[in-house]
Amino acid sequence: MTAFRSVAVIGAGAWGTALATVAARAGRSVMLWARNADHAARIASTRDNPRLPGVRLAPDILVTSDLAEASRAEMLLIATPAQHLRGVVNIVATHATAAVPIIACAKGVEHGTHRFMTEIIAEAAPHAIPAILSGPSFADDVARGLPTAVTLAAKDEALASALVQALGSATFRPYHTTDVRGVEIGGAAKNVLAIAVGISVGRKLGASAQAALTTRGFAELSRLGRALGARSETLTGLSGLGDLILTCSSPQSRNFALGLALGRGEPRPAGKLAEGESTAPVLIELAASQNVEMPVSEAVASILSGRSTIDAAISGLLTRPFKAEE
Repeated sequence: MTAFRSVAVIGAGAWGTALATVAARAGRSVMLWARNADHAARIASTRDNPRLPGVRLAPDILVTSDLAEASRAEMLLIATPAQHLRGVVNIVATHATAAVPIIACAKGVEHGTHRFMTEIIAEAAPHAIPAILSGPSFADDVARGLPTAVTLAAKDEALASALVQALGSATFRPYHTTDVRGVEIGGAAKNVLAIAVGISVGRKLGASAQAALTTRGFAELSRLGRALGARSETLTGLSGLGDLILTCSSPQSRNFALGLALGRGEPRPAGKLAEGESTAPVLIELAASQNVEMPVSEAVASILSGRSTIDAAISGLLTRPFKAEE
């Protein structure tokens, strides 16, 4: 098994920049790819990314806008938004070496196809080895070296372990698993549920409502996970319950912040992508295909699409029939 000495991070947003810092801290040779040549040149010259202010990029991280060059690394971390993953991997596949691990670092489900991130990689780059990185983390914390634990999943356990060894350090602790689907479901669903919790906080519904939405949201996540073959230990672990708790409790979460603004009747935060907004409708479609009830997630999707007001969605949840705890 290769030691994965070279790592390329595809996507120079806040999360991609943080991951490049992680890989450099782990002793890898690191390349950070930015789509825009001017953006790449600015980061390279100033060692500062305006999308992650206050964090200095290590001098040995090479910044480039040449995707062919970046794609030749021994390990690729794709840090672009979930709905852009297929397009990026399509191009990467024309340059990457055979059997290179391609690790999705976004959380979501593709519109139209209902494909998870590793499924997209497998279709767009058949010669590559798909994997996914997920878990409770914020880019700023990770880049600054604050203690963080995440999950890295690949179907082959030896490979997953080798990838963890290549990226791990004293402050960034990835745990490996072969339960790829469980990690993907946890990462996608928690973003939608965080919007619901943010709305409840913005509406000043109280701490009890926040706790109830978080736990009932986790019940929804677990139902969908079980229907799609996820393991219970994954759903209750870092990439499931752990990520849900963090995302539903911190204004640093873009999904929570979106919900907070909606609950307060304020404009949506400008310039900040909340993956849950694009994931909500496709998550509901996926759940329906599995005959899985996800009323909280359905309420979020209805609010985001304008099909329901916040007050009507809350009333709908509160008037559902009483039932046994799941």
